Formats: sequence, C-alpha cells, structure tokens
Amino acid sequence: MLKKIILSSAIAVFFVLLTPSVVMAHDEAITTNAETQQLHQLFEEVYQWDIAQNPVFAARMGDDKAKGKLRQVDPASYERQKKQQLVFLNRLEAIDRAQLSLTDQISYDMFKTQRLEAIEDVDYRTYQMPLTAEWGFHVEMAGLANQVSLNKYADYQNYLELLKQVPVFFEQNISNMRAGMERGFTVPRLVLDGYSDGIKVYIQDKAEDTVWFKPFSNMRISLDEAQQQALKQQAIEVINKNVLVAYKKYYQFFENEYLPAAKKSIAAIDYPNGKDFYQSQIKRYTTLDLSAEEINAIGWLEVKRIRAEMEQVIEETGFEGDFAEFLHFLRTDPQFYAETPEQLLKEAAYMSKKMDHQLPKFFGKLPRQPYGVVPVAPEIAPKYTTGRYSGAPISSDRAGEYWVNTYALEKRPLYNLEALTLHEAVPGHHLQTALAQELTDLPKFRQNTYISAFGEGWGLYSERLGLEAGFYTDPYSNFGRLTYEMWRAMRLVVDTGMHAMGMSRDEAIKLMEENTALSTHNVRTEIDRYISWPGQALSYKLGEIKIRELRAKAEKELGDDFDIRQFHDAVLGQGSVPLSVLEQQIEQFIKQVKAK
Repeated sequence: MLKKIILSSAIAVFFVLLTPSVVMAHDEAITTNAETQQLHQLFEEVYQWDIAQNPVFAARMGDDKAKGKLRQVDPASYERQKKQQLVFLNRLEAIDRAQLSLTDQISYDMFKTQRLEAIEDVDYRTYQMPLTAEWGFHVEMAGLANQVSLNKYADYQNYLELLKQVPVFFEQNISNMRAGMERGFTVPRLVLDGYSDGIKVYIQDKAEDTVWFKPFSNMRISLDEAQQQALKQQAIEVINKNVLVAYKKYYQFFENEYLPAAKKSIAAIDYPNGKDFYQSQIKRYTTLDLSAEEINAIGWLEVKRIRAEMEQVIEETGFEGDFAEFLHFLRTDPQFYAETPEQLLKEAAYMSKKMDHQLPKFFGKLPRQPYGVVPVAPEIAPKYTTGRYSGAPISSDRAGEYWVNTYALEKRPLYNLEALTLHEAVPGHHLQTALAQELTDLPKFRQNTYISAFGEGWGLYSERLGLEAGFYTDPYSNFGRLTYEMWRAMRLVVDTGMHAMGMSRDEAIKLMEENTALSTHNVRTEIDRYISWPGQALSYKLGEIKIRELRAKAEKELGDDFDIRQFHDAVLGQGSVPLSVLEQQIEQFIKQVKAK
C-alpha cells in the first residue's frame, strides 16, 4: 500500500492506446485546436494551484516563496478551496470535450472527477477527522525534517519557521475535531486504544532528544562552530516553546475530550448522511458502481476459492493437523521469524534484488528512479502496518522507499515477506509509480495521480506474478502468498460487513484470524485500519480481479502472439487510470497485436 493516496475515480469512457509514433502524429494534428490548448493550459494552472495548497510540498518542488510555511486547515480555507474548484469545473465544462483527442478526453474526465471529489470532501467535512487508527496530523508534523531540503544556512532557518507554525496547525486541527465531535463524525472509539501513546512518544524532556532536533545533530552544511551553535540554540528554543507545547496540548485534548466523545459505533453508515458517504468511498476507491452487498458476495466467493488452495498447500507440507492447528504452528514456531531487525531488513533487501534481476523478463520498460529498503520509523511502528511504499518526486534528492516494520519481530513472519516485497517494491508500487512519473506525454497531474483500485490491484497482481518469477518455492512462503491473497479477499467481506451490514469488530477479527496466517497483532491493526478508513481496503482485490481478467482475455485472444512484457507495458503505459479505462486500453492492445 502506498503511504499517500491521491484522489481520483472512474469515468466510463472509450480509450485508445496508441503507439508512441501514432500518439505524436495525432497530437501534432490537433495542436492548433483551441479546445486542446485551453484544456492543457487549465491542467497546468490547476496543477500549480494544487501544489501551492501544500507549501511544504511546493517548497520541495522549487517554490522559494513557499519555504517556511505550513498549509492552513481551518474551515474557511477549505471553503475557499471549494469555491476555486467550482471555478475550475466551470472552465472545464466550457471546453468542448468532443473536439479533444481520445487521450485528452480521458484526462478531461479524470481531471473532472478529481475536482468533484475535492468538493465532495469539503461537503462531507472530512477535514474534521484528520486521523486514522494508524496515522494523524501529529505524525505528519513529526516528519517535517524529511520533507525539506537542508543544504544551506537559509534552509535551516526556514525549517525553524515551519516549527514555529506547528501550534497554529494543531489548533486548527483540534478545532476541526471538536466540530466533528459535535456531529458524531469521529474515529470510532473501539480502534483508539493506545493511540495517545503515539502522540506521547514525541514528547521528550529535552529538545535535543526529539525528532525535530535531529537535523541539527548532524548538520550537512559547512558552518563555523559559532554558527552551528547559534542554530542549535534557536532550535532548542523553538522546539521547547512551540512544538512540545503543541504536542502536550494535543495529548491532553485527545485523552480528556476526544476519547470520551468518540463514536461508539464502527459502521460508516452511522455517520451523518452515512449511507451516501460510504457509497461515495466505495466508488472512489474501487472506481466501480458496486453496492456493499455485491462486493461482500464477491468477497465470499474469493474466500472459498483461496481457502481450497491453502488446504492443498498444507497437504504438500505434510503437516498433520487441521487448518487452525497449521495457522497456530505458523504463528508460533520461531523458524518463521527474524531474530533481529537487521535480519528482517536484509531478507527484504535480498528479495527485492532477486526480483530486480527478473524484471527484464516481464517488462519492456523499466524506471530510472531507484528505491531502498528502510525500517518504519519507531515512533509510529507499534500501530503501523507491516510494510508500505513511500514514493518520491522524480526530481527529488532521495529514492523511493520500501518501508518494513521491524517492531515486534515475533509478529512479522518471514513466510509473508516475499509477497509483501513484491507488492510494495518491485514489480509493485515502486515500479508502477516511478514509471508513471516518466510519462511526460501526459499532463503532470496524471503523472502524479494514484487511483487505489489500479495501484493496489497492481500490487496484489504483482504478488501472484512472483510464481512466474521463481518465488514461493518453499511451500510455507507459498502459503504466505495465499494468506496475503486471502487477506485481501477477506477485506471485501469485513469492510462492507462492518460499515454497512452490521458486522462487529470482534466478528471481523475472528473471520480474519480463522482464514489467514496473519499474526493476531497484524489482524487487529488491519481491522482497525479498515474501520477508520472506510472503503479503501476494497480496492486491492477488485483491482487485481480486473487485471487478471484482462490478462486471461489477452492470452486467450492472442494465443502464441501474447507477450507478457508487452502486456505489462500496456497495463502501466498510461499511468494510474480507472478500471473501466484500463479495460479499454487492453482491448485496444489486443487489436493492435492482432493487426500486426
């Protein structure tokens, strides 16, 4: 799963995947088209406006005026953004879509959906719940040092200016949370046990021991001793006076006000206008027009199929015992667990490089951006998921990062690690997102769009691709792959079950524990994530089902002419798109191969 999700959704439109030469010729023929010029001018203008809404990101992208500033999250700022989004929509609708190329029609529709979703977020006032069971704005602020460039004296001064603004940022978020409390729009109480520990961990007695002081402990620039000491003294004062005070106030607010007022029900349909809200999240994350009940039924069918495959693998191991006993064996036998964080990281790094070696067999085009394997930050690790990918702008001074959670090693089984690595690193999220950033023929907003059904569907498809790449030769690792697939199938059951069909948290945990080899710790953190992030968990399995369906169709229709490298290049060749658009891409790919 990606660390950050960019909003988008599905528009059912016809798409033609052209070869590069044909695309160029077609675009040259329409460069004088006024509608096309207006469209791309609007794309660029809004792309720059979107960046400007987050000054920290804008500064990373080269905007000097944005340095030392944090974004505003008060309701008035969101309303201003909504009004501007409506202006952009009006300008878009003034452009005659019929006069555009087919590629631009896709971009037109995706752009429109993103604007509508941003407006929808303001209408639902989702900013009143700026946290999930595993994340919050306090975690974002704790990572400020990793979001800025510190290459000269002025950069450190700008960083200190950011830290000075933390109290206002916290006050705005707390005010939003209080408004959410008044109308019953909070994270459910059942998933918040231990959450305040994740706030308290950043509060240290000495400023020098905090995460914000780290850039001053090992300064990257050449300054004389007096200048360095002056900067360090300023940092100590700012952290003590501004940052730590803000965190202490937030901790007290969370413990004394938010927890007692948190929503008792776990169902999203119990929020204000909850049925519509949950359906909007289903649409956003799956890009499909499916009801909760329809998705739940798909999930149960997948659970039945995968369970049969898991039983077969157990037979191959020669294990004597039933399914539950086998799961207990996997969860408790020391042979399946790393003894040190370094061992777990080394295993993940080895698996990553092993897949790197196989990539040319499956892809015609590979990205130029590298990636690394790093541990999840200890401050967030206890409540964080097993692993995640964190991308970086292609112009960034850092690589993409495959995060591996080294907290509680007895709950991080090695038999799942191959599947996790293929999903988060390559050929999963890193390959996919790094390639998208190189699609310079597309508007910039599409190079940086992440549609969950496409992206997470690709990640799950990538796990299965390991079978063809020489992974999962150990039956326990293959069982780990199947348990990860079962995990995603169970999400269709428990997400819809809890949010729309009356399933309790305990029932969801029991179902997951009885059907997967995930550790009990992982099961609970995952269930809590689904409760606090309605709909997102549905995207994985539904996206993977579509990609596998399209591959089967291409293999059947093309026969000996089917080339796996060409197919994968076609899937990834237009970046992150709604599943309906992907289907049209592959249909056109099949036609092109047949024509040749």
